[in-house]
Amino acid sequence: MDRTTFEGWNRWCETRNAFVPAPILKGEEYARLTNRQKRLHDLHRLATHSSLPIQATPMSERVAQAVLARVEDGAFSHKAGTRGGIMVNGDGAQGKTETVCEALAVFQEEWLALHNYANPDALPGTRDLVAPVAYVRCPVKATPISTCQRILDFYGEDYKGMRLEDLVRTVKTALVEHATKALVIDDITRLKLHREADQDVLDLIREMMSMPVTLILVGVGIPTSGLLREGRRDPKTQEWIYEPVKDRGRSPNDHAASQHERRFQVVDLGPFSYVTPAEMKAWMVHLRRLEGELRLLTNTAGMLTEGDMPEYLFNRTKGVVGILEKLIQHGCRRAMEDKSERLSKDLLNQFTVTPDDMPDLDADSGEQPDIPPHKPTPSKKPKGRNTVFDDVGPAAAGSAG
Repeated sequence: MDRTTFEGWNRWCETRNAFVPAPILKGEEYARLTNRQKRLHDLHRLATHSSLPIQATPMSERVAQAVLARVEDGAFSHKAGTRGGIMVNGDGAQGKTETVCEALAVFQEEWLALHNYANPDALPGTRDLVAPVAYVRCPVKATPISTCQRILDFYGEDYKGMRLEDLVRTVKTALVEHATKALVIDDITRLKLHREADQDVLDLIREMMSMPVTLILVGVGIPTSGLLREGRRDPKTQEWIYEPVKDRGRSPNDHAASQHERRFQVVDLGPFSYVTPAEMKAWMVHLRRLEGELRLLTNTAGMLTEGDMPEYLFNRTKGVVGILEKLIQHGCRRAMEDKSERLSKDLLNQFTVTPDDMPDLDADSGEQPDIPPHKPTPSKKPKGRNTVFDDVGPAAAGSAG
């Protein structure tokens, strides 16, 4: 579903929990179905495995709380000063976008209910579109013009023939008149600051921060991208540390980076770890929840959590939830096709997750996750017996004469 338009975003917010998974059937119950009923149930199962719900993790919950805190602080503030923004950083397939969107969907529902689904600042007699949240994706090769156009596309605003200054003014007007409190710009690290146009986009984003809207920027490798000064993670506190600004003259790029550093909180959404007992327990809890979403005809309890399966799954995915999801989806389809109806290491060893499974992630921008290498092993199918020299029996021999 395209969330980069007002209609698409609201449709997603309203229907994000509407999917009804396939009912859980045992093998004997499935056997009693007609062929048509079996086919329909199998299609429903495939849809269920392709629509696995986003499971909250300890990492995603921390990010969601930080995003909500920033947005609520900005939305309920009546001061005219600059709103603090937040940057959500992490590698590809970590669930950054879904975590941010879910948190903002909750904020939008509460905000609209609080204000009776109307713009509390609207002029009498007007009926402006109320959009507490706007979600856009950064163009692969961004310019100030294309970035403004993406924002206006969300609202359905007409910008034909507008110059850059007109576009910027229209964006500012749209954010205010549609009562937007949070603006998400996803894939922000598609900006490459060695390009002049991208530096101009950064200036445009900084200018937006002077408006009564909280900016949420989502991307891969933000601390080392140049959006902020070059950063490193403190091994003890796990906080990002930035080297002092050196005097390089009147460089607008250094100034822009330091401005962003002061105005944005950076939060990380990382993968699971599997070292300490607490980390292992969190991984097991995640796998156990995932077991409950599977619709195979055998008992799925313990299918992902017993024996050395948790360690195997971690080694295949390095704790990245997006890779785990694709691995489980492919495995469930294979288990249905070969009628084993069970996920096992032998079955999962038959294939690997590839970047083609995540086509919406731009490889050139570093959005593709680092997938652990795996050499697929062919399935072990029993060989049929050679019947060429079998005795066909006396009846067949008699008929030959």
